[in-house]
Amino acid sequence: MRDETKCLHSGYSPKNSEPRVVPIVQSTTYVYDSTEEVASVFDEPTKSLIYSRFANPTVMAVENKIAELEGGVGAMCTTSGQAATLLAILNICNSGDSFISTTEIYGGTVNLFSYTLKKLGIECIYVDANASEEEIQKAFKTNTKAVFGETIANPALKVLDFEKLSNIAHKNNVPLIVDNTFATPILCKPFEYGADIIIHSTTKYMDGHAVQVGGVIVDSGNFDWTNGKFPEFVEPDESYHGISYTETYGKAAYIIKARMQLMRDFGVYPAAHSAFLLNLGLETLAVRMKQYCENALEVAKYFEKSDKIESVTYPGLEKDVSYELAKKYLKGSSGVISIIIKGGRDNAIKFMDSLELASNEVHVADIRTCVLHPASETHRQLTDEQLVAAGIDAGLVRFSVGLENINDIISDIEQALNKIN
Repeated sequence: MRDETKCLHSGYSPKNSEPRVVPIVQSTTYVYDSTEEVASVFDEPTKSLIYSRFANPTVMAVENKIAELEGGVGAMCTTSGQAATLLAILNICNSGDSFISTTEIYGGTVNLFSYTLKKLGIECIYVDANASEEEIQKAFKTNTKAVFGETIANPALKVLDFEKLSNIAHKNNVPLIVDNTFATPILCKPFEYGADIIIHSTTKYMDGHAVQVGGVIVDSGNFDWTNGKFPEFVEPDESYHGISYTETYGKAAYIIKARMQLMRDFGVYPAAHSAFLLNLGLETLAVRMKQYCENALEVAKYFEKSDKIESVTYPGLEKDVSYELAKKYLKGSSGVISIIIKGGRDNAIKFMDSLELASNEVHVADIRTCVLHPASETHRQLTDEQLVAAGIDAGLVRFSVGLENINDIISDIEQALNKIN
Protein backbone atom coordinates (compact mmCIF):
# COMPACT_ATOMS: atom_id res chain seq x y z
CA MET A 1 0.00 0.00 0.00
CA ARG A 2 1.03 3.60 -0.64
CA ASP A 3 1.01 6.18 2.14
CA GLU A 4 -2.44 7.56 1.33
CA THR A 5 -3.89 4.05 1.67
CA LYS A 6 -1.85 3.22 4.78
CA CYS A 7 -3.21 6.31 6.50
CA LEU A 8 -6.70 4.87 6.11
CA HIS A 9 -6.20 1.12 6.40
CA SER A 10 -2.99 0.26 8.28
CA GLY A 11 -3.06 -0.81 11.91
CA TYR A 12 -6.62 -2.11 12.06
CA SER A 13 -8.45 -4.59 9.81
CA PRO A 14 -12.00 -5.37 10.97
CA LYS A 15 -13.22 -8.94 10.63
CA ASN A 16 -16.73 -10.01 9.70
CA SER A 17 -19.34 -7.86 11.53
CA GLU A 18 -16.68 -5.91 13.49
CA PRO A 19 -16.68 -2.07 13.62
CA ARG A 20 -15.35 -0.31 10.51
CA VAL A 21 -13.76 2.43 12.65
CA VAL A 22 -11.08 1.67 15.25
CA PRO A 23 -13.07 1.13 18.48
CA ILE A 24 -12.22 2.88 21.74
CA VAL A 25 -11.35 0.17 24.25
CA GLN A 26 -11.73 2.20 27.43
CA SER A 27 -10.44 -0.35 29.91
CA THR A 28 -7.41 -0.58 32.14
CA THR A 29 -7.53 -4.36 32.57
CA TYR A 30 -8.14 -7.61 30.69
CA VAL A 31 -9.70 -10.81 32.05
CA TYR A 32 -8.24 -14.34 31.94
CA ASP A 33 -9.71 -17.72 32.72
CA SER A 34 -6.89 -18.93 34.95
CA THR A 35 -3.99 -17.83 37.14
CA GLU A 36 -1.68 -19.83 34.90
CA GLU A 37 -2.69 -17.77 31.86
CA VAL A 38 -2.04 -14.48 33.69
CA ALA A 39 1.35 -15.77 34.84
CA SER A 40 2.29 -16.73 31.27
CA VAL A 41 1.63 -13.17 30.10
CA PHE A 42 3.87 -11.79 32.84
CA ASP A 43 6.57 -14.14 31.61
CA GLU A 44 6.00 -13.06 28.00
CA PRO A 45 4.22 -9.64 27.84
CA THR A 46 3.99 -9.64 24.03
CA LYS A 47 1.81 -12.75 24.20
CA SER A 48 -1.36 -10.87 25.10
CA LEU A 49 -2.81 -7.79 26.78
CA ILE A 50 -2.67 -7.54 30.55
CA TYR A 51 -2.76 -3.88 31.65
CA SER A 52 -3.19 -0.59 29.80
CA ARG A 53 0.01 0.90 31.21
CA PHE A 54 1.79 -1.42 28.74
CA ALA A 55 -0.62 -1.69 25.84
CA ASN A 56 -4.22 -1.08 24.80
CA PRO A 57 -6.01 -2.27 21.62
CA THR A 58 -6.92 1.25 20.45
CA VAL A 59 -3.41 2.57 21.03
CA MET A 60 -1.88 -0.52 19.44
CA ALA A 61 -3.83 0.09 16.23
CA VAL A 62 -2.31 3.57 16.03
CA GLU A 63 1.17 2.24 16.87
CA ASN A 64 0.92 -0.31 14.07
CA LYS A 65 -0.25 2.33 11.59
CA ILE A 66 2.65 4.68 12.40
CA ALA A 67 5.17 1.83 12.26
CA GLU A 68 3.91 0.92 8.77
CA LEU A 69 4.02 4.53 7.60
CA GLU A 70 7.64 4.90 8.77
CA GLY A 71 8.69 1.42 7.59
CA GLY A 72 9.62 0.19 11.09
CA VAL A 73 9.23 -3.11 12.90
CA GLY A 74 7.29 -1.59 15.78
CA ALA A 75 6.21 1.58 17.55
CA MET A 76 5.27 2.70 21.05
CA CYS A 77 3.03 5.68 21.72
CA THR A 78 3.63 7.99 24.69
CA THR A 79 1.75 10.82 26.39
CA SER A 80 3.87 13.55 24.75
CA GLY A 81 6.72 14.14 22.35
CA GLN A 82 8.96 14.98 25.30
CA ALA A 83 8.17 11.59 26.85
CA ALA A 84 9.05 9.88 23.57
CA THR A 85 12.39 11.70 23.40
CA LEU A 86 13.17 10.89 27.04
CA LEU A 87 12.44 7.16 26.70
CA ALA A 88 14.26 6.94 23.36
CA ILE A 89 17.45 8.11 25.08
CA LEU A 90 16.97 6.24 28.37
CA ASN A 91 16.47 3.00 26.46
CA ILE A 92 20.09 3.30 25.32
CA CYS A 93 21.96 5.50 27.81
CA ASN A 94 22.73 4.83 31.47
CA SER A 95 24.24 7.12 34.09
CA GLY A 96 27.82 7.79 33.02
CA ASP A 97 27.03 7.60 29.30
CA SER A 98 26.93 10.39 26.72
CA PHE A 99 25.22 11.02 23.41
CA ILE A 100 25.66 13.56 20.62
CA SER A 101 23.00 16.00 19.41
CA THR A 102 22.94 18.66 16.74
CA THR A 103 22.65 22.17 18.17
CA GLU A 104 19.59 23.26 16.20
CA ILE A 105 16.78 21.35 17.89
CA TYR A 106 13.54 22.18 19.70
CA GLY A 107 14.04 24.31 22.83
CA GLY A 108 12.17 21.87 25.06
CA THR A 109 14.49 19.10 23.89
CA VAL A 110 17.50 21.30 24.73
CA ASN A 111 16.20 21.67 28.29
CA LEU A 112 15.63 17.92 28.56
CA PHE A 113 19.12 17.11 27.24
CA SER A 114 21.05 19.88 29.00
CA TYR A 115 19.45 19.85 32.44
CA THR A 116 17.18 16.91 33.25
CA LEU A 117 19.33 14.19 31.67
CA LYS A 118 22.40 15.84 33.17
CA LYS A 119 20.85 15.30 36.62
CA LEU A 120 20.57 11.63 35.73
CA GLY A 121 24.27 11.47 34.88
CA ILE A 122 23.82 11.42 31.09
CA GLU A 123 25.85 13.96 29.10
CA CYS A 124 24.66 15.58 25.89
CA ILE A 125 27.48 16.70 23.58
CA TYR A 126 26.30 19.32 21.08
CA VAL A 127 27.74 19.54 17.58
CA ASP A 128 27.17 21.80 14.59
CA ALA A 129 25.29 19.70 12.01
CA ASN A 130 27.09 21.65 9.27
CA ALA A 131 30.54 20.69 10.59
CA SER A 132 32.65 18.19 8.70
CA GLU A 133 32.62 14.49 9.56
CA GLU A 134 36.12 14.92 10.98
CA GLU A 135 35.00 17.69 13.33
CA ILE A 136 31.93 15.78 14.50
CA GLN A 137 34.04 12.66 15.04
CA LYS A 138 36.13 14.58 17.60
CA ALA A 139 33.03 14.93 19.80
CA PHE A 140 32.70 11.17 20.33
CA LYS A 141 33.82 9.60 23.59
CA THR A 142 34.21 5.95 24.55
CA ASN A 143 30.90 6.20 26.44
CA THR A 144 28.92 7.84 23.57
CA LYS A 145 25.83 5.75 22.80
CA ALA A 146 23.77 7.64 20.17
CA VAL A 147 23.48 10.57 17.74
CA PHE A 148 20.35 12.74 17.71
CA GLY A 149 18.96 15.26 15.21
CA GLU A 150 15.72 16.67 13.74
CA THR A 151 14.62 16.15 10.13
CA ILE A 152 13.47 19.79 9.94
CA ALA A 153 14.77 21.63 12.98
CA ASN A 154 12.28 23.56 15.13
CA PRO A 155 12.40 26.59 14.85
CA ALA A 156 15.62 26.92 12.80
CA LEU A 157 14.04 24.97 9.89
CA LYS A 158 17.40 23.49 8.86
CA VAL A 159 17.23 20.11 7.10
CA LEU A 160 19.32 17.27 8.53
CA ASP A 161 21.99 15.66 6.36
CA PHE A 162 20.94 12.09 7.14
CA GLU A 163 23.64 10.29 5.20
CA LYS A 164 26.46 12.25 6.82
CA LEU A 165 25.19 11.75 10.36
CA SER A 166 24.20 8.11 9.87
CA ASN A 167 27.64 7.35 8.43
CA ILE A 168 29.31 8.95 11.46
CA ALA A 169 26.99 7.20 13.92
CA HIS A 170 27.39 3.78 12.37
CA LYS A 171 31.16 4.20 12.07
CA ASN A 172 31.10 4.52 15.88
CA ASN A 173 28.67 1.59 16.32
CA VAL A 174 25.86 3.78 17.71
CA PRO A 175 22.33 4.45 16.38
CA LEU A 176 21.02 7.62 14.77
CA ILE A 177 17.84 8.88 16.45
CA VAL A 178 15.76 11.34 14.40
CA ASP A 179 12.86 13.57 15.41
CA ASN A 180 10.65 13.47 12.31
CA THR A 181 7.84 15.66 13.70
CA PHE A 182 7.80 18.48 11.13
CA ALA A 183 8.25 16.23 8.10
CA THR A 184 6.11 13.25 9.13
CA PRO A 185 6.55 10.00 7.16
CA ILE A 186 4.60 11.60 4.33
CA LEU A 187 7.41 14.04 3.50
CA CYS A 188 10.41 12.02 4.70
CA LYS A 189 11.20 8.45 5.73
CA PRO A 190 14.44 8.69 7.74
CA PHE A 191 14.92 4.90 7.85
CA GLU A 192 15.57 5.01 4.10
CA TYR A 193 18.55 7.31 4.74
CA GLY A 194 20.20 5.43 7.60
CA ALA A 195 18.29 6.51 10.71
CA ASP A 196 17.70 3.74 13.27
CA ILE A 197 15.11 5.20 15.65
CA ILE A 198 12.42 7.79 14.87
CA ILE A 199 10.44 9.87 17.34
CA HIS A 200 7.51 12.25 16.84
CA SER A 201 5.53 14.73 18.78
CA THR A 202 2.21 13.45 17.46
CA THR A 203 0.68 16.63 18.91
CA LYS A 204 1.76 18.43 15.74
CA TYR A 205 1.00 17.39 12.15
CA MET A 206 0.01 13.79 12.93
CA ASP A 207 -2.86 14.98 15.11
CA GLY A 208 -3.21 18.22 13.18
CA HIS A 209 -6.27 19.49 15.02
CA ALA A 210 -4.75 20.63 18.34
CA VAL A 211 -6.95 18.27 20.38
CA GLN A 212 -4.49 15.98 22.18
CA VAL A 213 -0.85 15.85 23.24
CA GLY A 214 1.14 12.75 22.35
CA GLY A 215 4.36 11.19 21.12
CA VAL A 216 5.67 8.00 19.54
CA ILE A 217 8.91 6.03 19.17
CA VAL A 218 9.44 3.91 16.05
CA ASP A 219 12.08 1.17 15.73
CA SER A 220 13.61 0.45 12.32
CA GLY A 221 14.79 -3.01 13.38
CA ASN A 222 18.01 -2.38 11.44
CA PHE A 223 20.54 -1.58 14.18
CA ASP A 224 22.81 -4.32 15.51
CA TRP A 225 22.48 -4.16 19.29
CA THR A 226 24.89 -7.10 19.65
CA ASN A 227 27.93 -5.08 18.53
CA GLY A 228 29.35 -4.99 22.06
CA LYS A 229 28.36 -1.43 23.06
CA PHE A 230 24.91 -2.32 24.40
CA PRO A 231 25.17 -5.25 26.82
CA GLU A 232 21.77 -4.49 28.39
CA PHE A 233 20.14 -5.62 25.12
CA VAL A 234 22.06 -8.88 25.07
CA GLU A 235 22.54 -9.90 28.69
CA PRO A 236 19.61 -11.28 30.77
CA ASP A 237 17.28 -8.62 32.19
CA GLU A 238 16.97 -9.46 35.87
CA SER A 239 13.90 -7.22 36.15
CA TYR A 240 12.08 -9.37 33.59
CA HIS A 241 12.73 -13.04 34.25
CA GLY A 242 16.19 -13.03 32.70
CA ILE A 243 15.02 -12.26 29.15
CA SER A 244 17.67 -11.37 26.56
CA TYR A 245 15.99 -8.86 24.26
CA THR A 246 18.13 -9.54 21.21
CA GLU A 247 17.90 -13.30 21.64
CA THR A 248 14.14 -13.37 22.28
CA TYR A 249 12.88 -10.52 20.08
CA GLY A 250 15.52 -10.13 17.37
CA LYS A 251 14.93 -7.06 15.19
CA ALA A 252 12.28 -5.70 17.60
CA ALA A 253 14.65 -5.77 20.60
CA TYR A 254 14.79 -1.96 21.01
CA ILE A 255 11.09 -1.19 21.01
CA ILE A 256 10.14 -4.17 23.19
CA LYS A 257 12.84 -3.31 25.72
CA ALA A 258 11.44 0.25 25.83
CA ARG A 259 7.96 -1.10 26.55
CA MET A 260 8.93 -3.82 29.04
CA GLN A 261 11.37 -1.69 31.04
CA LEU A 262 10.60 1.99 30.61
CA MET A 263 6.87 2.06 29.93
CA ARG A 264 6.47 -0.39 32.82
CA ASP A 265 8.31 1.97 35.18
CA PHE A 266 7.34 5.43 33.87
CA GLY A 267 3.80 4.66 32.75
CA VAL A 268 3.61 7.44 30.15
CA TYR A 269 1.13 5.56 27.97
CA PRO A 270 -1.70 7.47 26.26
CA ALA A 271 -5.38 6.88 26.96
CA ALA A 272 -7.48 4.99 24.43
CA HIS A 273 -9.54 8.09 23.64
CA SER A 274 -6.41 10.11 22.88
CA ALA A 275 -5.26 7.42 20.46
CA PHE A 276 -8.69 7.40 18.82
CA LEU A 277 -8.43 11.15 18.17
CA LEU A 278 -4.87 10.77 16.90
CA ASN A 279 -6.03 8.11 14.46
CA LEU A 280 -8.60 10.51 13.00
CA GLY A 281 -5.76 12.93 12.31
CA LEU A 282 -3.60 10.22 10.77
CA GLU A 283 -6.35 9.24 8.35
CA THR A 284 -6.06 12.60 6.58
CA LEU A 285 -2.30 13.12 7.10
CA ALA A 286 -1.26 12.47 3.48
CA VAL A 287 -3.88 14.86 2.13
CA ARG A 288 -3.12 17.55 4.69
CA MET A 289 0.69 17.47 4.30
CA LYS A 290 0.42 18.08 0.57
CA GLN A 291 -1.76 21.15 1.14
CA TYR A 292 0.39 22.48 3.99
CA CYS A 293 3.40 22.42 1.67
CA GLU A 294 1.57 24.10 -1.21
CA ASN A 295 0.19 26.86 1.01
CA ALA A 296 3.47 27.43 2.84
CA LEU A 297 5.50 27.78 -0.35
CA GLU A 298 3.10 30.45 -1.62
CA VAL A 299 3.27 32.30 1.72
CA ALA A 300 7.08 32.04 1.83
CA LYS A 301 7.34 33.51 -1.67
CA TYR A 302 5.00 36.35 -0.64
CA PHE A 303 7.13 37.12 2.41
CA GLU A 304 10.26 37.00 0.23
CA LYS A 305 8.90 39.81 -1.97
CA SER A 306 7.85 42.08 0.89
CA ASP A 307 10.05 45.09 1.65
CA LYS A 308 8.99 44.83 5.32
CA ILE A 309 10.58 41.40 5.78
CA GLU A 310 14.30 41.23 6.48
CA SER A 311 14.68 37.49 5.87
CA VAL A 312 12.64 34.34 5.23
CA THR A 313 13.68 30.83 6.24
CA TYR A 314 11.87 28.00 4.46
CA PRO A 315 13.64 24.96 2.93
CA GLY A 316 11.33 25.04 -0.09
CA LEU A 317 12.75 28.37 -1.29
CA GLU A 318 15.58 28.13 -3.83
CA LYS A 319 17.68 30.69 -1.93
CA ASP A 320 17.36 28.84 1.39
CA VAL A 321 20.51 27.29 2.85
CA SER A 322 18.71 23.94 3.21
CA TYR A 323 17.19 23.90 -0.28
CA GLU A 324 19.53 21.26 -1.72
CA LEU A 325 19.15 18.99 1.31
CA ALA A 326 15.39 19.45 1.14
CA LYS A 327 15.40 18.36 -2.52
CA LYS A 328 17.50 15.31 -1.59
CA TYR A 329 15.56 14.09 1.44
CA LEU A 330 12.07 15.66 1.47
CA LYS A 331 8.92 15.48 -0.63
CA GLY A 332 7.92 18.90 0.71
CA SER A 333 9.09 21.34 3.38
CA SER A 334 6.08 21.28 5.73
CA GLY A 335 4.01 24.31 6.64
CA VAL A 336 6.30 26.20 9.05
CA ILE A 337 8.14 29.37 8.05
CA SER A 338 10.45 31.64 10.05
CA ILE A 339 10.55 35.33 9.19
CA ILE A 340 12.41 38.31 10.61
CA ILE A 341 10.47 41.54 10.37
CA LYS A 342 12.34 44.80 9.81
CA GLY A 343 12.18 47.11 12.81
CA GLY A 344 12.67 44.41 15.42
CA ARG A 345 10.48 43.62 18.38
CA ASP A 346 7.96 46.47 18.10
CA ASN A 347 7.14 45.81 14.45
CA ALA A 348 6.98 42.06 15.01
CA ILE A 349 4.47 42.56 17.83
CA LYS A 350 2.49 45.03 15.69
CA PHE A 351 2.34 42.47 12.88
CA MET A 352 1.29 39.66 15.23
CA ASP A 353 -1.42 41.71 16.93
CA SER A 354 -2.79 42.92 13.58
CA LEU A 355 -3.42 39.43 12.21
CA GLU A 356 -7.12 38.58 12.12
CA LEU A 357 -7.27 35.08 10.61
CA ALA A 358 -4.07 33.65 12.08
CA SER A 359 -4.15 32.67 15.76
CA ASN A 360 -1.52 33.93 18.19
CA GLU A 361 -0.76 30.78 20.18
CA VAL A 362 1.99 28.59 21.56
CA HIS A 363 1.50 25.83 19.03
CA VAL A 364 2.60 24.82 15.56
CA ALA A 365 1.52 22.48 12.74
CA ASP A 366 -2.22 22.97 13.18
CA ILE A 367 -4.93 22.90 10.49
CA ARG A 368 -5.44 26.59 11.33
CA THR A 369 -2.73 29.17 10.66
CA CYS A 370 -0.96 30.17 13.86
CA VAL A 371 1.94 32.44 14.79
CA LEU A 372 4.43 32.84 17.62
CA HIS A 373 6.80 35.68 18.58
CA PRO A 374 9.57 34.04 20.66
CA ALA A 375 11.12 37.30 21.92
CA SER A 376 7.92 38.46 23.66
CA GLU A 377 6.35 35.06 24.40
CA THR A 378 8.32 31.82 24.87
CA HIS A 379 11.66 33.61 25.43
CA ARG A 380 10.36 36.81 27.06
CA GLN A 381 12.64 36.36 30.10
CA LEU A 382 15.71 37.07 27.96
CA THR A 383 17.22 40.50 27.32
CA ASP A 384 17.88 41.58 23.72
CA GLU A 385 21.56 40.66 24.23
CA GLN A 386 20.60 37.22 25.53
CA LEU A 387 18.23 36.73 22.61
CA VAL A 388 21.09 37.38 20.18
CA ALA A 389 23.28 34.92 22.06
CA ALA A 390 20.51 32.33 21.78
CA GLY A 391 20.21 32.94 18.03
CA ILE A 392 16.78 34.56 18.30
CA ASP A 393 16.26 37.89 16.57
CA ALA A 394 13.83 40.24 18.31
CA GLY A 395 11.93 40.50 15.03
CA LEU A 396 11.63 36.72 14.53
CA VAL A 397 8.13 35.34 13.98
CA ARG A 398 7.37 31.63 13.53
CA PHE A 399 4.54 31.40 11.01
CA SER A 400 2.73 28.05 10.83
CA VAL A 401 0.62 27.99 7.67
CA GLY A 402 -2.73 26.23 7.95
CA LEU A 403 -5.26 24.84 5.51
CA GLU A 404 -7.37 27.92 4.95
CA ASN A 405 -7.75 29.21 1.40
CA ILE A 406 -4.34 30.54 0.37
CA ASN A 407 -5.81 33.87 -0.77
CA ASP A 408 -7.37 34.41 2.65
CA ILE A 409 -4.06 33.64 4.40
CA ILE A 410 -2.13 36.07 2.20
CA SER A 411 -4.82 38.75 2.56
CA ASP A 412 -4.48 38.50 6.34
CA ILE A 413 -0.69 38.81 6.10
CA GLU A 414 -1.00 41.77 3.72
CA GLN A 415 -3.32 43.79 5.92
CA ALA A 416 -1.16 43.11 8.99
CA LEU A 417 2.08 44.13 7.20
CA ASN A 418 0.37 47.31 5.97
CA LYS A 419 -0.05 48.41 9.60
CA ILE A 420 3.70 48.38 10.18
CA ASN A 421 5.44 51.73 9.75
